[in-house]
Amino acid sequence: MSIELGKDSIDIGIVVKDADTALKFYRDTLGFEHVADTPVAGGTMHRLMCGTTLVKIVKHDVVSENADHTGGPGGATGIRYWTITVPDLEAITDKCRSAGYTVAVEPRDVRPGVRISMVEDPDGNWVEFLENNA
Repeated sequence: MSIELGKDSIDIGIVVKDADTALKFYRDTLGFEHVADTPVAGGTMHRLMCGTTLVKIVKHDVVSENADHTGGPGGATGIRYWTITVPDLEAITDKCRSAGYTVAVEPRDVRPGVRISMVEDPDGNWVEFLENNA
């Protein structure tokens, strides 16, 4: 049995240590559209759009000492990365590198016509960029 969907994408919430550095990455470097800031219990949610996906950057007033494990797919169990399909993998990877972000996985082929790279955001979360020419 599948659930009935209200839209064609899944929203994602990313709890961050520093909203300014997260916004610099997601809004300024990747170009996500900033649509609103919303107060949430004990903090602020910065709402950004990536296509039809709402990316919720959440900064709590008191930052927890508990930190998620960073390090991409092999770093721990749980959600380790998320994927954005792009038309020009080299361009977005170079843009992130030029802005000072760590390219954790250099552009590479994963199967015929499909290439990926992975970049760390300021909190160590990995974003996979995928170019599909298959």
